[in-house]
Amino acid sequence: MLTKIDPKSLVMNPFETIGKQWMLVTAGTPEHCNTMTASWGGVGILWNRPVAMAYIRPQRYTKQFVDEQDYFTLSFLPESQRENLTYCGRVSGRDEDKIAHCGFTVECAECGAPYFGEAELVLVCRKLYRQTLTKESFVVPEVCEQSYAQNDYHDMYIAEIVEAYRRT
Repeated sequence: MLTKIDPKSLVMNPFETIGKQWMLVTAGTPEHCNTMTASWGGVGILWNRPVAMAYIRPQRYTKQFVDEQDYFTLSFLPESQRENLTYCGRVSGRDEDKIAHCGFTVECAECGAPYFGEAELVLVCRKLYRQTLTKESFVVPEVCEQSYAQNDYHDMYIAEIVEAYRRT
C-alpha cells in the first residue's frame, strides 16, 4: 500500500534511485496515459521549492503527454520490476499499450496525475519550467558529442514535487 508523505521528508540517494534503479515518467489521465523509463534526472531545491528534474527527448511518445498536462509523475519500482522497466524504455506507447503489457495498476494522485500502484516511491510533479537543451550551451563539447550524435536534444522539465507516496 502506498501512503502519502510530505515530499520534504524524502530520504533517497538520487544516484542510486534515479541512475541505477531507474524511474517511470508518466503523464496523461488515469484513463489515457503513457509512460517511459528514464535514468537521467535529479531532485533538489530550486526557487525555494522541492523540485524534480526530468529530461525527455523529442521523439518520445510520453513527451506529448507531459507537454499537454500540468502534472506528471515519477514512479520508482522495485528491482522485481526490472524487466518491465527495460520494456518501457525500449518499446513506444505509439505501438503498444505498455501499461497493459506490464500489468501495471494505474492510480490517481490528488491532482489527477496517473502513477503506478506497484511503485515503492512516487513523486507527483507540477511543471514549473521547460527548456530544450542546445549545443551552444554545453561548456564541455565532448558531453554534447557523446550524448547527441542525432541532434535530438532533451527537453529539461523542472517541476515542483507537490505530492509523494511511499510503500508502507
